[in-house]
Amino acid sequence: MRIPKQHRVIEAADDESRPNFFTFDGGELEIQAAAGDGKSVPTFRMDAYNGGVMNLLGFFNPVVVDLAGVEIEGQQLPVRLDHEATRGVGHTTKVDILKSKIKVEGLISRSTSWARDVAESGRNGFPWKASIGAKPHKVNYLPPGRRATINGKSFTGPLDIVTSCTLKEVSFVDSGADPTTSVSVAAMAAEESQMKTFETWLKAKNLDIATLSEEEKGRLKAQFDEEQNVGRPAPSVPAASPAQPAQSEPPQTQTQSMPAPASVQASDTGHVPQSVTAAASEFVAETRRQAAAEMRRQQEIAKLCENGKYGEIQAKAIEEGWDTIRCENEVNKLKVEELRASRPSAPAIHGNSFDAGPEVFEATALMASAVPTNRLEALYQAPTLEAAHRLRGVGIQEFCELACGMQLPRFRRDPEGWLRAAFSTTTLSGILSNVANKMLLEGYNYAEDTWRRICRIASVNDFKQHTRYRMTGSFEFQKVGPDGELKHGSVSEQTFTQQADTYGIMFGITRQMIINDDMGAFTDIPRQIGMGAGEAICDVVWTLLLSNPSSFFSSGHANYLEGADTAFGIDALTVAEVLFAEQTKPNGRPLGIPPSLLLVPIALKGLAQRIYTSQQVNETTTANKPKPVDNPHVGKFEPISSAYLSNSSFTGYSSAAWYLFADPNRLPAIEVAFLNGEERPTVQQVDAEFNMLGVLFRGFIDFGVKEQDYRGAIKMKGAA
Repeated sequence: MRIPKQHRVIEAADDESRPNFFTFDGGELEIQAAAGDGKSVPTFRMDAYNGGVMNLLGFFNPVVVDLAGVEIEGQQLPVRLDHEATRGVGHTTKVDILKSKIKVEGLISRSTSWARDVAESGRNGFPWKASIGAKPHKVNYLPPGRRATINGKSFTGPLDIVTSCTLKEVSFVDSGADPTTSVSVAAMAAEESQMKTFETWLKAKNLDIATLSEEEKGRLKAQFDEEQNVGRPAPSVPAASPAQPAQSEPPQTQTQSMPAPASVQASDTGHVPQSVTAAASEFVAETRRQAAAEMRRQQEIAKLCENGKYGEIQAKAIEEGWDTIRCENEVNKLKVEELRASRPSAPAIHGNSFDAGPEVFEATALMASAVPTNRLEALYQAPTLEAAHRLRGVGIQEFCELACGMQLPRFRRDPEGWLRAAFSTTTLSGILSNVANKMLLEGYNYAEDTWRRICRIASVNDFKQHTRYRMTGSFEFQKVGPDGELKHGSVSEQTFTQQADTYGIMFGITRQMIINDDMGAFTDIPRQIGMGAGEAICDVVWTLLLSNPSSFFSSGHANYLEGADTAFGIDALTVAEVLFAEQTKPNGRPLGIPPSLLLVPIALKGLAQRIYTSQQVNETTTANKPKPVDNPHVGKFEPISSAYLSNSSFTGYSSAAWYLFADPNRLPAIEVAFLNGEERPTVQQVDAEFNMLGVLFRGFIDFGVKEQDYRGAIKMKGAA
């Protein structure tokens, strides 16, 4: 990591709250169409990352990737669509990690529908964006106000710096972080023809294109184009007379490009064609419109920066072409930092300070909440746990004082002063946020997750309603006649909907907790809320299943039976297996997908497990079946159970009803979708309201649950 010694970050920010995989969008991307020889394949090249600041999912702060710590697993990385492993597009042929950017070249080499879509859409002018997926190994935190030099650029905290990561894949996406990125498509045959002409021109000048830098090639290519009349020069403008000096061109913003006017050719009579005059007039009008827009942008930026009060931001915003939203966000961040800096600080401790890093205090808090030893050993190294053990039994007041490294006012005497002093540094906030996050995840993992076995897990990128499509057409091979003609398969679609919502709750260190000096109470609250996040998903999934929305399980869908012969047992399981096998596709042909999961209430769990594992089963102790019977279903349907099925607080509950499900990844009956694929709840510290004395945190998770294809499951009532 290229951070000068005086700017080395000592607050390590590596913890499990950050993602183990992240994606970042790049700059300009170009697709070259294949030549029409039937052998060539399309190629692409991109500037994948320019070494600047990004806002990435899973990181609380802006992110910079240190290019000195980027590794690659060979030059041939997989190329995908939307980072989906199942949507192969091709592979890279060259990956260059430079001092200030990542450059990638590759082939659209896969014979898949995704690859054809990317290439064909690119040729049609679709503006594909580039994105790269990477696995982070080490992330450092740069505190507010601290400066660091990364990738040859200077940055100011707060910032998360990815100092070590491995590039895993490259993707085409239809929406990138940079709205100015573009894709151009050209016929490769014409491109190669022009390049040969350019190479011939270079050879005539005794120049070898292989030895030239990109900058030199660009400059020479511009000269070549000018000589060959390639491009579209602007219309000539009469020279200004001494009495009327020429006016300078208005400035242009970074996100706008000037339209190229039509070339001007004078006739023998000196008359300028009317079409050329119109083009020149439009050029002048467009120039004026852009100049006016730029002036308004600069005036709005000056107003947001309070006419020079935040001069550095104002200059940078004008120079780099920021929009007003970004400028306002940067000014607000600086105002928050100034407010924190204005808080009074208590005198430093001289005699009873405790030399420990943030991880020691995190471990101390987790010990207070009785986190199992093996779990702590997996999170922290032995020296950290030894130091934390020395602090066991401390209360909240002493804990905060030691973490801040300063003498705090007595809380009972000056509670507001205690809070201001305790949170005048970011250290305590970061420690408490990490503790709350770990405890919330601890509780989240305790909640029942049987729903994961029967539901497909999916991702959505916003809160709008999304439509899922499933192909239902017939692609059965038909006999080829004597004329050798192949028949066309029929294609149709079934649609299913999905929409995510936000679920969350607030919690924190209250005045009562601080007075009681109860460290365990603070750590137990986020754990309980983590369990609440898991229970929220359970409630939504099982409420949906048991409520039978839109007659999902019904005789009309041929996936529901009732009667005495549906009581769970070997014979009823045979009936259910036949019912599932008789499901058909929309074209009337057999579904061809067998059930694999048996969902039962807790009361039937024991019998379900015996049927799954035993060659012979005693179904009853009555005299009519005194001996074990052969079990035709051994090893067929994996049994899973949930207490929610028979819980009387849910409409439609039953201790007798049971279900057969297909593999949800093959034919989903229910889908659970998480926003941007984030399946774990998020914790953030928030400022408390004026009338509340304490420190607040919020935990939230974004997900949606919706029924999908009714053919993916059947229900047996288990009673008449």
